[in-house]
Amino acid sequence: MQRASMFVRTTRIAAAVTALVAACAIPASAESPRPAGEHQGPVFVQTDSTSGNKIVAYHRAPNGTLHKRAVYATNGKGGVLGGSVVDHLASQGSLTYDRRHKLLYAVNAGSNSITAFAVDGERLHRRQVISSGGTFPVSVTVHKDRVYVLNARDGGSVQGYRLTEKGLHRIPAWHRALRLNTSTAPEFLHTPGQVTFTPDGSRLVVSTKMGGNSIAVFPLDSSGTPSARPVVSSKAGSAPFGLTFDRKGRLVVADAGPNAVLTFRIENDSDVTLLDDVLTGQQASCWVTRAGNRFYVSNAGSNTVSGFRQTRGARLAPLGNTPTGTGTVDSAVTPDNHYLYVQTGGVGAVDGFRINDNGSLTKISTTPVPNAVGGEGIVVL
Repeated sequence: MQRASMFVRTTRIAAAVTALVAACAIPASAESPRPAGEHQGPVFVQTDSTSGNKIVAYHRAPNGTLHKRAVYATNGKGGVLGGSVVDHLASQGSLTYDRRHKLLYAVNAGSNSITAFAVDGERLHRRQVISSGGTFPVSVTVHKDRVYVLNARDGGSVQGYRLTEKGLHRIPAWHRALRLNTSTAPEFLHTPGQVTFTPDGSRLVVSTKMGGNSIAVFPLDSSGTPSARPVVSSKAGSAPFGLTFDRKGRLVVADAGPNAVLTFRIENDSDVTLLDDVLTGQQASCWVTRAGNRFYVSNAGSNTVSGFRQTRGARLAPLGNTPTGTGTVDSAVTPDNHYLYVQTGGVGAVDGFRINDNGSLTKISTTPVPNAVGGEGIVVL
């Protein structure tokens, strides 16, 4: 993996990241924003409570404020990775929406399972709870009738499923061990962070944080079966965490090692080529969400969101930092790109922001989420 010269030395990165109290989307569906208020939909937030994981449903008003509607049990338990404070899963994509089939997938890290809900407006109907095929699931991704879950413990693994009329069907041949160094303390820094399909569904991409200091890419054959081993691009001192894609299918990564945002082109051989590298100047830059040609990075250690605008080619230009509540973690953007919602794991809340025409953020609300301190996972429809 290529790196820019601005990266700091590995030893300094490891010390700085370990000292943080916390480690560290769904891509927007449109490049150009639609008129404000044209699209309204629910917001779903995962609690990750160890006494019983729940999904809290909110109504989103025309002005972007949230109003609690209902709470839905997943029939599973949340989990806490060792050393985590504000981000108990230390992952992105733990709550994922399947727009094609109107299904919501949630991980139950403490029960080694995932739950599928049917989505009916602001209402959820639990349809299935199924084994994650590993230990401590933290991230889910979907493309057409294929679903993959990322398990964080025991070296990490990915497990694939096919969606049928009867629900998810686990495919044993679609299981791959990641063989990461997940036993090193603090645990939450060394477990994998996210699994995601590329936009065309031809590959799976996994971020490994400090457990592998790498981005792992699994090519998929026509049936959906991953390659026996991934193509791994690694760099000592890096901690790739949150993943998303720009409008041209290039990979955008929040790297918690140097606290930077990286843009890569995935080559035909599934290796990655670095195209851009911008430091956030913040601490624990872990989650990244796309809103058209803008990207917003959550900085758990600084309690801020960093904005970037994609300019010519793959270049990212900083838009500044916006304060949030304590423990800035997972986030999501409305389909019209007008509002950003950010979980604050330190207080168990969601901060809402209006995205202005110049990409700056204006805070509009803070909404408490019951029993969600340390929780992660948010979907905005």
